[in-house]
Amino acid sequence: MGDGAIHPDDRKYFKEHEWVRSDGANGRVGLSAYAAEALGDIVFIELPDVGSAVTATEACGEIESVKSVSTLHSPVSGTVTAVNQSAVDSPELINSSPNDEGWLFEVEMSGANETDGLMSAYDYSAYVDTL
Repeated sequence: MGDGAIHPDDRKYFKEHEWVRSDGANGRVGLSAYAAEALGDIVFIELPDVGSAVTATEACGEIESVKSVSTLHSPVSGTVTAVNQSAVDSPELINSSPNDEGWLFEVEMSGANETDGLMSAYDYSAYVDTL
């Protein structure tokens, strides 16, 4: 993959394979490189609407690949402020650049501690090694 580190350490990871990179009260959410590779060619994504509320650990969309349909979970709680229309229009971006251009949505997080229960890149890498 052309994204540099497989699991960049500038973000936190959820056990269902989503990541969030936060900048104060805002976060950008994406699918981990591990999940993008495991799913195979992604052909369709359904993301939450701008303005909708998302809740940490709960379903907020779908990702369809040539292999299967998977549930998208939000790693944090808050209000969706943007969706990556480029990824909706060209879902293969998630496969080719899951850590950068293939991000999914942005969220204004409910609180400063939203990422506290998530894994570091090191811990996430160790977690996926057990799968």
